[in-house]
Amino acid sequence: MITLDQLMSVGAGLARPECVLCTSDGVLHVADWRGGVTLIAPDGRQRTILAKGDFRPKPNGIAILPEGGWLLAHLGDADGGVYRLAPDGTLSPELLEVDCAPLPPTNYVHIDGQRRVWVTVSTRRHPRSLGYRPDCSDGFIVLAEKSGARIVAEGLGYTNECLIHPVTGRLYVNETFARRLTRYDVDSDGTLSNRTTLTDFGPGTFPDGLTFDAEGGVWITSIVSNRVVRVDAAGRQEILLEDSRPDDLADVERAYLAGEMGRPHLNRTFGRRLRNVSSAAFGGVDLKTVYLGCLLGEDIAAFRSPIAGLKPFHWNWTKSSQEVSACRRL
Repeated sequence: MITLDQLMSVGAGLARPECVLCTSDGVLHVADWRGGVTLIAPDGRQRTILAKGDFRPKPNGIAILPEGGWLLAHLGDADGGVYRLAPDGTLSPELLEVDCAPLPPTNYVHIDGQRRVWVTVSTRRHPRSLGYRPDCSDGFIVLAEKSGARIVAEGLGYTNECLIHPVTGRLYVNETFARRLTRYDVDSDGTLSNRTTLTDFGPGTFPDGLTFDAEGGVWITSIVSNRVVRVDAAGRQEILLEDSRPDDLADVERAYLAGEMGRPHLNRTFGRRLRNVSSAAFGGVDLKTVYLGCLLGEDIAAFRSPIAGLKPFHWNWTKSSQEVSACRRL
């Protein structure tokens, strides 16, 4: 198990760094709640690229574009959508509606090896905190490709991060408040089938982010409990890291089971070091450094893993990282 004194700190002055991605050049791409992306170079230099103009999206999940720039999943108070952010800060809409209806606040965006775009919406309820319920199942997944966008999965319990596995081609998605990791087969046309619950999580685990290791495991980050959980191919779970106070966690658990969980339960820290971890990414030359995004911190916690990560599709999409050359060093 990883101890808190093994954690390193990367970056400073970050704004709700919920999503972190790594590329082969060692640069971290981090969502910035002020309306863009922050790049962190291996030597500590940082550059923040914010959207130009009056509208500033609230990027929850981000995806690196192979040609440079990023897609941002906009988690607005009442509006959503996916926006394209160019390295110079130019912002343009990428996907604002599906099935002739505006996208609600949008959680995550992922680009697979075929350049298809996968988008998750956690809930249609407003405010979103009404979706923090065990019985809420109105989340969905959108597939956007050249022929258009369509909903390919519905009835999910607060849909969060989703990823296509680079080897098997299956889609994995976290259902945060249904507390399960779900897997789909992906047909050649992008249709999802054979919905399977790979594992259900118990008290205190609210799965948010996910990533893959090179040995067939899925690494899950849990908000509130600050847990990192490895799920093997058979669905067995191992808690690798945790930073939470038992009494506080028990209070949240009671509220969740009573259908009373709300934003105050997420807008506070429950640990000594971690600040509501929300995503994980393997990086470094050997893919054995794990970087943790979070909802409430101003830096990225990192630790060394005994298991290497699996190269994500964007591993060599480093054109956006050229912007780090103009960064300042902290």
